[in-house]
Amino acid sequence: MQNKQILSTQPLELETAPARPRPRAPVQRALVFDACHVGVVLRAVLFVEIVLGVGAMYGASTLLEWLARVSLLTGGALPATLVWLIAACSLKTLLQRLGTNGQFAAGVVLGALAGLYACAMLTLVGVAEQPPWLASAASGALLSAALVAALVMRARGRTPAATTARLTELQSRIRPHFLFNTLNSAIALVREEPAKAESLLEDLSDLFRHALVEQGEAVTLAEEITLARRYLAIEEVRFGKRLQVQWSLDPRTNNARLPPLLLQPLVENAVKHGVEPSARGGKLRVLTELRGSRVVVRITNTLPSKEGNNGQGDEPATKGHGIALANVRARLALLHDVQGEFSAGVQDGLYQVRITLPAPSAPKPAAPVHAPRTATPRRSRP
Repeated sequence: MQNKQILSTQPLELETAPARPRPRAPVQRALVFDACHVGVVLRAVLFVEIVLGVGAMYGASTLLEWLARVSLLTGGALPATLVWLIAACSLKTLLQRLGTNGQFAAGVVLGALAGLYACAMLTLVGVAEQPPWLASAASGALLSAALVAALVMRARGRTPAATTARLTELQSRIRPHFLFNTLNSAIALVREEPAKAESLLEDLSDLFRHALVEQGEAVTLAEEITLARRYLAIEEVRFGKRLQVQWSLDPRTNNARLPPLLLQPLVENAVKHGVEPSARGGKLRVLTELRGSRVVVRITNTLPSKEGNNGQGDEPATKGHGIALANVRARLALLHDVQGEFSAGVQDGLYQVRITLPAPSAPKPAAPVHAPRTATPRRSRP
């Protein structure tokens, strides 16, 4: 259809031509620990406060004395922790140039400096008469080493978890009956509407090609919307007037980042549990909107009335195992941590899935392109 020369062979000139040496790609080092996330900041502060709380128990005989010790220590440790996080985030590009051991050592050195900063803060307010500089530096280095180790484990744990979720999601999404039903719909349209059947097969080919190609950690919301449109176009051929789809899309949300292949299983669930079991069909709505610094994605579908429920649609006739929803929630948390939110449930007789993402950063204005000056033609001499 789009590429008709699928089985064509290469010309003889290309086979006999000498192979040119390929330029070596520049080696890009991976960042071992990344402190530029809200979730990392919250966990780091909580970790330091827990350590301070446990340390303040030594020598505190009463609860009031323990609270006083924790307050004094927090006054020096909390600013030092924030300084460490800001420095690690600001030096992100520089740290990425170092090796694994170099990045780990840099994090420990920053922790020692943060410990000295905390000791200086406590000394200025007159808490300690003899400042424990060495102990403060060692404590800061030790806490920093523990925090860097936790961030390294978190970074290494993202890849296998995302791969497992991807494989599980693909296994639950690309089902044989979906392929057979789509092919049967195409066969039924070949004689009566061949152009429509060809378009359906192209959508099916693009859908499977997109699903089986490695796409990286994140894609844009616009790409996911395009994939969901292709899938629903196939299902509209299957169900005809039984499936009614409504799109309410905000173009300002197109560049929001989310894990690949996230929306398609959600709209498939909506069709499977909201439209397919009902003889009258159902409605499905996909909405995206920008709310301040957040992007909201909502997928709602009607629920089929359960037999013998007096026509009430408050209770779904079929219930799934929640595998797709669990995979979506886990993958969203892996990418955006606490900045991504996911909820699903029945509201006002409709099943609603709500996803909240960080808003995309505003693109930088492009530099003005000046038109090249046209050279004035020279006059020929007589």
